Amino acid sequence: MSSIIEERTQRTEWFLHDRFGMFIHWGLYAIPARGEWVRSTERIRVTDYQKFFDEFDPALYDPRKWARIAREAGMKYAVMTAKHHDGFCLFDSALTDYKATNTKARRDLVREYIDAFRAEGLKVGLYYSLLDWHHEDYPMFGDRQHPMRDNPDFKDKALTQDFSRYVDYMYGQVKELLSNYGKLDVMWFDFSYNEMTGEKWGATKLVEMIRSLQPWIVIDNRLGGNIKSPTPEIYSGDFASPEQIIPPEGILNEAGESLPWEACITLNNHWGYCSSDHDYKSPEQVIRALVECVSKNGNLLLNVGPTAKGEIPEESVKILQEVGTWMKLNSDGIYSCGNAGLAKPEWGRYTRNGKYFYAHIYDRGIGPINFRGLGGKIRSARLVSDMTEIKVTKPWNAGEYAGDAFITLPGARLPDEMDTVIRLELEGEMQPFGS
Repeated sequence: MSSIIEERTQRTEWFLHDRFGMFIHWGLYAIPARGEWVRSTERIRVTDYQKFFDEFDPALYDPRKWARIAREAGMKYAVMTAKHHDGFCLFDSALTDYKATNTKARRDLVREYIDAFRAEGLKVGLYYSLLDWHHEDYPMFGDRQHPMRDNPDFKDKALTQDFSRYVDYMYGQVKELLSNYGKLDVMWFDFSYNEMTGEKWGATKLVEMIRSLQPWIVIDNRLGGNIKSPTPEIYSGDFASPEQIIPPEGILNEAGESLPWEACITLNNHWGYCSSDHDYKSPEQVIRALVECVSKNGNLLLNVGPTAKGEIPEESVKILQEVGTWMKLNSDGIYSCGNAGLAKPEWGRYTRNGKYFYAHIYDRGIGPINFRGLGGKIRSARLVSDMTEIKVTKPWNAGEYAGDAFITLPGARLPDEMDTVIRLELEGEMQPFGS
């Protein structure tokens, strides 16, 4: 095993325990309220976007409230956008005037976020976009993403640009974030594309600097490289970061072994606040997405997009409150859990923590519930929400299924229609999920 992989294994131990985090996309784009890509999709010039900088005044921003919402939802860590693609910085960078402290806010919004989330016992991370549509030396005309990519007025701009100046700027800002805000737990870069990957960002030097300042920080895989390789690049990351999808088998390396990974998922259809988007996922969808991630050895990073005033939308808060109610009773089947090594059952999912297997039952079905292949192997079964004993029986009509175990739940409905969790303790010594 390479030293990079050994160190990755040590750094991600807490990450694989905590399983559930809050993503926060917030910036000037909350004012037009048409999503975080509004500058790119609507081809907005810097001069026209400036009005949002001039207006930005999040008077209701209370990160302590955000932190309580996250903690009460059962989240263990958070990641907030220090700088998104539009180049606006929520932190007090000495390298730019394009920052929150120069708006009507007059506040270092990142510092307040970090202090508030730490005070609630949550780990803290920062998102930093590798793209920058505000910086004069970032590629413009012809770039795949830039708002001015097809504007002929910017065709000759490349003649005066020096991309190395942008890389130095990016490097300096990352150093500020790692030097000025105490211990960080996650550094979340976004994103590489086309030739803009790996050493185009000076990725080796960047990660060496990060490790020199905060050796235990966990970094995502969006600088580039091949995280699945047995000899990954130093900048290939500590965890994979699939977006808006939960991989069918989780994320595996080239040898078929599980890698640390985290699915980042929106609550509606946008990362940044979009006032017209009310297509929210239900608490049931969120809970089952979390369970699916954990059952495949992954995490869920669930996004909220605060308003221009600085509040998490009430629709998001209500969903998170319901998720939190379920987590208070059932989180034993989430934290420190992973793949159970059992085939996916027809009624839901399994997760596992050491000797305990957790049956996440979504479908009551008809008759007794079948635990396929576990006949004679279950020492005890408990309803996780209140630890009620569940009897493991051999129904009169299951004589042909000698290798299976069964339970019979009373009534036609599940105790919890979103996800009824039953803890199974099996006979004999069991290996933990990662073995």
